[in-house]
Amino acid sequence: MWQALNLSEVKQKLKTNYQYGLTNEEVDKRFQECGENKLEDKPKESLVVKFFKQFNDFMIIILIIAAIVSALIEKMQGSNDYLDSIIIIAIVVFNAIMGIIQEAKAEKSLEALKKMTAPVVKVRREGRIRQIKSNELVPGDIVILEAGNFVPADCRLISSYNLKAEESSLTGETVPVEKNASIILEEKTGIGDCFNMVFATTVIVNGHGEAVVTETGMNTKVGKIAKMIITNEAPETPIQRKLSEVGKTLGLACLGICALIFFIGIIKRIPPIEMFMTSVGLAVAAIPEGLPAIVTIVLSIGVTKMAKKNSIIRKLPAVETLGSSSVICSDKTGTLTQNKMQVVEVLTPNINSAINKKEKSNLTIELATMCTDVEISYDDGKANVSGDPTEVAIVEECYKLGVTKKSLYNQFERVGDIPFDSSRKMMTTIHKIGDRYRIITKGAPDILIKKCSKYYLNDQISSLGTSIIRLIEQQNEKMAEKALRVIAVAYKDVDALPIKLESNYVENDLIFTGLIGMIDPPREGVKEAIATCRKAGIKTVMITGDHITTANAIATELGILKKNDLSITGAELDRLPKTEFKNNIMKYSVFARVTPEHKVEIVKAFQGTGAVVAMTGDGVTDAPALKNADIGIAMGQNGTDVAKNAADMVLTDDNFVTIVEAVKYGRTIFNNIKKAIHFLIATNVGEIVTIFLGLLIGMRSPLLAIQLLWINLITDSLPAIALGLENPEKNIMSEKPRNPKKSIFSDGLWGRIIVEGSMIGILNLLAFTIGKSYYGLEVGRTMAFISLGLSELIHSFNIRSEESIFKAGLFENKYLIMAFLGGAFLQTIVAVVPQFAQIFKLTNLTGKQWLYTIGISFTPIILIEIQKFVNQLKFGKIIRKENTNKAITA
Repeated sequence: MWQALNLSEVKQKLKTNYQYGLTNEEVDKRFQECGENKLEDKPKESLVVKFFKQFNDFMIIILIIAAIVSALIEKMQGSNDYLDSIIIIAIVVFNAIMGIIQEAKAEKSLEALKKMTAPVVKVRREGRIRQIKSNELVPGDIVILEAGNFVPADCRLISSYNLKAEESSLTGETVPVEKNASIILEEKTGIGDCFNMVFATTVIVNGHGEAVVTETGMNTKVGKIAKMIITNEAPETPIQRKLSEVGKTLGLACLGICALIFFIGIIKRIPPIEMFMTSVGLAVAAIPEGLPAIVTIVLSIGVTKMAKKNSIIRKLPAVETLGSSSVICSDKTGTLTQNKMQVVEVLTPNINSAINKKEKSNLTIELATMCTDVEISYDDGKANVSGDPTEVAIVEECYKLGVTKKSLYNQFERVGDIPFDSSRKMMTTIHKIGDRYRIITKGAPDILIKKCSKYYLNDQISSLGTSIIRLIEQQNEKMAEKALRVIAVAYKDVDALPIKLESNYVENDLIFTGLIGMIDPPREGVKEAIATCRKAGIKTVMITGDHITTANAIATELGILKKNDLSITGAELDRLPKTEFKNNIMKYSVFARVTPEHKVEIVKAFQGTGAVVAMTGDGVTDAPALKNADIGIAMGQNGTDVAKNAADMVLTDDNFVTIVEAVKYGRTIFNNIKKAIHFLIATNVGEIVTIFLGLLIGMRSPLLAIQLLWINLITDSLPAIALGLENPEKNIMSEKPRNPKKSIFSDGLWGRIIVEGSMIGILNLLAFTIGKSYYGLEVGRTMAFISLGLSELIHSFNIRSEESIFKAGLFENKYLIMAFLGGAFLQTIVAVVPQFAQIFKLTNLTGKQWLYTIGISFTPIILIEIQKFVNQLKFGKIIRKENTNKAITA
């Protein structure tokens, strides 16, 4: 329908104003009527469904059946002691509630992540350009469209300049469609032929324009396509998949051991129902079925923390890969530097050509100002310029000379353009100048000079000879040696508007006017961040479209380009044999004048050495490199929607320092997950060892099913999650990157788990033996119950660090302190309050018995501290030996 209306009819129907946009009051009103501009989410499961899903586990079902059977047997025997069965079912239900809470936390974190990564769009409201989230759009909004933008809603074009859209998400056709705002089409025109419309989820790949929103949300074309509906499912990370497999393996092992424990109990003539309940209870407590859920929570909380530090993770698996990054390929402008360009030098083709900045007018600066796409607003007489940093610097310099872009455009109306793209490295605008037209081109000096046949100097136009070309090249080189970004400017006047707005027809036979030199100083903290990377075994590589001399100057200043490092241009890279390049890739630290194709080649070459590569990008053409990299990092401030969509991570401040911080957090999150896994499996092994060894050496089961389930409840989730919230360790960025192919259980973790689990089990068995031998079975079980719960909670502090807990800071992790105090309090209350003690088949302990129990509970701290001390001594000897060998070699 909208394609068949002219612009006046569209404006009238939508009750909007193309120049002013909608008022805030009208936006609020329409938002209430139309709702959010988003596709409907998959219906969420109700709490009831989520609750019953928690019981979708074979062992839990068996335990519930066992509890019911136990109650029936008690009834048949004429007893009314159903308490064990009721408590077991109550604990299982409470576990299910805890599961729902954990899932809700994970969902909430992932929802917050979705909101943080929601696309933004430029709109005109109340006469001002502002940036809003795309889901806040309403029909009648005026949208500013630029190359690299996702189209946020169905829109009718108001203006279009060389505008092309890629509509494969709707039509399946990958060839970009040329758009034209001025044409009117038939009402029944198909989507693929609606040249005056743009549609939600399509991509602007060329040019720019403005459009009015006609449909939002589910009323858009894509909203009517069922396959495009968004789901709420979070991606499963490699570590979650691995742990799921490990959990199944451990589960089968636990089932085998529990079956063995059951038969040993029968042989020992322990009542079958008691042994059955104990075996099944142990299986439920010992099988780490909650591991993937714990990992999800730790990942989600870690991602939320990273977002507060300007790193938005779009895909959870990226967190794991971040910690393994060994090469960071970074763009120079805006990431390593401030992205605040300032004009410091303007040169014309004259040996004494430094222009006096106090002059009222300057042709090179004025022409360059006209050839920009920046937005300008005035606040109390001060110009606020927004757009590409290079263009902003030019326009601001012109403003300092007393000439505004607005006054130039009033005098020389802009009637056409050829937007900048990274392959030709130029931009052109066309302006009406009396009865003629002026074509203005700015771009890379080495490219633009080839498009010129004349030059302008002292109000004269002369032929561009070899000597002048060499002079311009020398000026360019000298400016580049000062680490200046250099832009060349040229123009020509023609009698008629070019028929085709294409480079081959327009950008030739130009008149060269001069070079503009700008500087973009390094960002604060970048030099230190690069030094940190080097220390952490991470190679930093600069990839830029700038001149190689400029790139080398900045790279040397920042510490990227060291004495034996190499730099190379895109042209040199094309001439270099591929095998030679791949074999020597680690020697290169600077890549200048590169194309998007080069970026992909560079990424693959580094990956060929086994390196894990992080790559930054902001443009449409950066998307292939971002996708090929192990970690694609898009710029949040100046990045296009296409780049952000291809990336795994978005930097909200476009700062290299943030990348290094993100790597640090990636390493920390992985280490914390490892600690949580270490704790959960080691303590579960401790429970199995306690029961298995107890029966094996001829004792009754040291713990009953109800006791095992309670200990599992208070010691599993909260301490594990608290370990997942550990702060980064002091030496985290002094370690070499983790090999992503190595198992999470490598470096002796399985061995430590078995040893520590056995230690907990044996100590607990010692508590049971002392109690049973001297005071009876009930006291033995009470001492074992208290000591197992407390020793597992205490052991969580051992796992915090490879260093002594006293050196690492005993009270650094407040969450672990709270988990310990809460668990210890509950464990003590159950043992000392008679009503609870009766439920859990416990008895009051004497002071002496409490002393034994607490002493045994704290023994893991003493034993692990001794082990850490011995390890530190061994490590110190190794370091001293290595230093001695180095000294001898030197």
